Amino acid sequence: MKIREELEEREKTFLSSHASLSMNSKGRVKKEKECDIRPCFQRDRDRILYSKSFRRLKDKTQVFLSPDGDHYRTRMTHTLEVSQNARTIAKALMLNEDLTEAIALGHDLGHTPFGHAGERALNAVCPEGFRHNEQSLRIVEKLENYGKGLNLTWEVRNGIVNHEINLTPATLEGKVVRLSDKIAYMHHDMDDAIRGGLITESDVPKDLARIIGSSKGEWLDTFIHDIIATSMDMDDIRMSGPVYDAFHKLRQFMFAKVYTNPTAKGQEGKVEEMIKILYRYYVEHLSVLPDYLLEMVDGGECSRERAVCDYVSSMTDRYAVAAFEEVYVPRSWAVL
Repeated sequence: MKIREELEEREKTFLSSHASLSMNSKGRVKKEKECDIRPCFQRDRDRILYSKSFRRLKDKTQVFLSPDGDHYRTRMTHTLEVSQNARTIAKALMLNEDLTEAIALGHDLGHTPFGHAGERALNAVCPEGFRHNEQSLRIVEKLENYGKGLNLTWEVRNGIVNHEINLTPATLEGKVVRLSDKIAYMHHDMDDAIRGGLITESDVPKDLARIIGSSKGEWLDTFIHDIIATSMDMDDIRMSGPVYDAFHKLRQFMFAKVYTNPTAKGQEGKVEEMIKILYRYYVEHLSVLPDYLLEMVDGGECSRERAVCDYVSSMTDRYAVAAFEEVYVPRSWAVL
């Protein structure tokens, strides 16, 4: 069958001259036989979607720790919203949707249990440091499939590791995801904060509302439309000056009212200590780690500290609490 070749020719015909074409990919570290029906970026998207690391995102904190309610976001729902925003922008700009979606679905695979609180804890105790974007890359390159990795294309890996706002992806699709990530968490964190009674839509400063609208739905609509209008037929992805300024001011508002709010974040100190304790325990009891991590340490591929970061960061919130209880909380006993 020549389905893949036909799809690649379709990309060449219909996508923007600034889009990343599957046929021009820089390829994979390990050479593979091409799929007969899927272009390479679609294949990468599928590999990420079916990975264990992706499934674990459903039990990892986005912002609010163990919220009392079923409608608060998790790291997985965040990822899906990033993907949706990014695909909307990519489609409008005639960019490669498969590449965009693959980057979006993989960008947060390396997040720790309990969100940024867990990330801060591991970064504080590990001599080599810990950053979730670098861990996401490490997962797809080395850790998934019990140490074999996913062998993704260069473009997807580049977009994943460079999704932070201070970094620059090599493709426009990666740049779309980088902005979509920030837009998504601003929108849904605001939604969750309103649901939790921390703020109301009317709390947003009036000078911002005049530019981006007065409701969270209007804000999302404004940001996405502005990116599309400003980036159309351009070799870059960006917002207009006024909207970008409003975006940063709204971000500052969120940090002041939500991300540092003691009601929402009051438990994070406990979480950070728990993660640090688990890290120190596993450094001293390395033998309990999965075999593939032990083999990486024994083979000189990584330090014991990095292997412990790999293990602890892969945990879901629930598993991390259970592991802590197993190690440090006394159990009742009875004489038979």
